[in-house]
Amino acid sequence: MEPDVLGADYEALRLTFEDDAEGEVVATLVRRRAPGRKAVLYVHGFVDYFFQAHLADFYVERGYSFYALDLRKYGRSLLPHQTPYFARSMTDYFPELDEAVRLIREDNDVLLINAHSTGGLITALWADRVRGRGLVDGLFLNSPFLELNVPAAARVLAGPLVRAAARVWPKGVIPRGLSESYVRTIHRDHDGEWDFDLAWKPEKGAVRLGWLAAVLRAHRQAHAGLAVDVPVLVMASTRSARRKKDDMTSADAVLNADDIARWSTRLGPHVTCVRIDGGLHDLCLSAAPVRERFFAELDRWLAAYLDVRTPVPRPPGSP
Repeated sequence: MEPDVLGADYEALRLTFEDDAEGEVVATLVRRRAPGRKAVLYVHGFVDYFFQAHLADFYVERGYSFYALDLRKYGRSLLPHQTPYFARSMTDYFPELDEAVRLIREDNDVLLINAHSTGGLITALWADRVRGRGLVDGLFLNSPFLELNVPAAARVLAGPLVRAAARVWPKGVIPRGLSESYVRTIHRDHDGEWDFDLAWKPEKGAVRLGWLAAVLRAHRQAHAGLAVDVPVLVMASTRSARRKKDDMTSADAVLNADDIARWSTRLGPHVTCVRIDGGLHDLCLSAAPVRERFFAELDRWLAAYLDVRTPVPRPPGSP
């Protein structure tokens, strides 16, 4: 472990993996310790990285050691030779999830996964894959990316075109990428209150055909129904900002919040869905009164499903 960019309370470990088509691959596990044997692993979204120290404060105050994973080609893990944020499958990220969970489980008996946006899609698929192995005790998804935020007709028409184009030109950039409006609503240099590295979370990130095709495959799998075998909490805003004239300071300006609520029940047999009035896409970056409700709802769910959990002793040699 080495000191992390967030300061003295945090340390970071670089995880190395098999080279991919672009060369060397790493991920970064950030850690902030708390007494006890409970932990949470945070996984960020698209064009993002972990910087939400107040989220770590919340968990540490409740006795959870806090871990965050900067996935390959994101944030702390982005190397000069890599295409930022690019993946050919959402399963590309499973090796770092496997390794992070293995390391965390060495010192902890209870583990919650807390993931945001695309991280929510990735970790839901991962949790479905490892069901029955006792590796995770709960899943909290903050505005998970369960559907494209485009009209239904456009999704039907675009799907085959994206898949065909991705086979020929996987790193081709889609002309209409992410809107700059969301980052401007949260960064303190614009209309927000948060400080983060605009090199790691820029105002506008490239959406590439191969990545989008991978997301569409993951969506089909999630919509068909997963079988995550632990309690799942999904939170989403009560409304979305779809047009420039909409108020982006109190709505999800990235995804359709109604779609998130709709598809959340397909993740497993035990899903709680909570809508947060006035919430932004990353709900924990919303205005202070909205954050207060966000954390109160999370606190209540933790008390009901995680904090009362008695760890089951594991046989020697088990994960």
